[in-house]
Amino acid sequence: MPHLIIDYSANLEKQLDMGGLCGALKDAAAATGVFPPAGIRVRAYAADHVVIADGDPSHAFVDITVRLAAGRDHAAKTLATDAVFEAARSYTADLMARAPFMLSLELREMDATYSRKASSIRDYLPPEMH
Repeated sequence: MPHLIIDYSANLEKQLDMGGLCGALKDAAAATGVFPPAGIRVRAYAADHVVIADGDPSHAFVDITVRLAAGRDHAAKTLATDAVFEAARSYTADLMARAPFMLSLELREMDATYSRKASSIRDYLPPEMH
């Protein structure tokens, strides 16, 4: 049940296709084999009010949080974070080359003791996605 949460500065709305970034990250996450495809959720939220570095309003950022159920080993977590970050870096490379832009990613493990979930998604997906 991985969640990929993208926070980004609102000044990117006209510079970067956020729906496309969400799709690229979903594809990268699924390709690792670390995340069950049926559980991947990617979403993006614009931050309307930001101050970055010296306050120049042309500065921009994308910050990705990967929330993941605990229990995967170090190698799997490294593979997953590297793959998702590389997909984000590749997707934003043109922006990075032409504008002041920051990209970051952090993995957070969820404690199963306090995690609750319910879903009917798998009932509507092809068996190979389960």
